[in-house]
Amino acid sequence: MDSSLPGYIVEKAKERFEDKQTGYFIAVKRVPIHGEQREVMVAYKEKAGVTTLVTIHPLKEGQKDNRIRTGRWQRL
Repeated sequence: MDSSLPGYIVEKAKERFEDKQTGYFIAVKRVPIHGEQREVMVAYKEKAGVTTLVTIHPLKEGQKDNRIRTGRWQRL
């Protein structure tokens, strides 16, 4: 995985959420990873104008929809 990928996702994502369980912001973008197009999420926090990346991982099938449906992720 390219080390610039997390920052790219946070910068270019069209889908953004707040994770009500963790308090982190979530950016989701479809990107090429491991030879295929996958939705990848980056959890991050912002404080005083500073963005801190927390974690990044590809989403499993249905994972995003499930978190939206249960109310864990709320669209920004």
